[in-house]
Amino acid sequence: MAARTPHPAPAAADRAPGLRERKKQQTRDALVQAAHMLFLSQGFARTTVDEIASAVDVSQRTFFRYFANKDEVALAVMADAEDYFIECLRLRPAEEPPLQALRASIVQAWRDLGNAQAGGHGSISSALELLRIIEETPALLAAHLRRVTEQERLVVQVLAAREGLDPTRDLRPVVLAAVFGSLLRAAHLSWTAEQEPAGPEGMVAVIERHFDQLGPALAGHWRA
Repeated sequence: MAARTPHPAPAAADRAPGLRERKKQQTRDALVQAAHMLFLSQGFARTTVDEIASAVDVSQRTFFRYFANKDEVALAVMADAEDYFIECLRLRPAEEPPLQALRASIVQAWRDLGNAQAGGHGSISSALELLRIIEETPALLAAHLRRVTEQERLVVQVLAAREGLDPTRDLRPVVLAAVFGSLLRAAHLSWTAEQEPAGPEGMVAVIERHFDQLGPALAGHWRA
């Protein structure tokens, strides 16, 4: 995949990007913005790579330097957010319990990205608007779920490293990553159904509400 959109990194960058890197990033951002506008206005299936490229006044060849296909550009901002979440998780304090670290990391990721990219197409807010299209488009949903599976694998690795465990022998990182992934999936579906509360903070609220029910769902007496 092409270079990722810069995020409000948990740690300061070592150096500012050069002019060439900034121009490449601007082109990538413009392609994402154009793709989002077209997908939302006329649908994913009806939008062509040529239309996305033309909207940015670049060639189809240039488009393919940044993205392999329409699926990738549609999921670009969400993929960037997933990568940023993993980085946040790696940098959580070592003394935090694993579940607390996961919750803090996903909330930090949504809030940081929402603040850094507030407003406009190509932002995390416009990516949220695409969630319904993702759910309704089999090819996009398949690509998204592949990303989710890869993220779950990375969560297992990070949790195991934090706790000094071998996940092939101690299954707790595997089980917790699976529970966390399912919780996020449920939260995303819940938000997509109503798209309320709106925006990244709305998604944070929905995720927090699902986390609040995790303990009672796993260990509580449901009929009490």
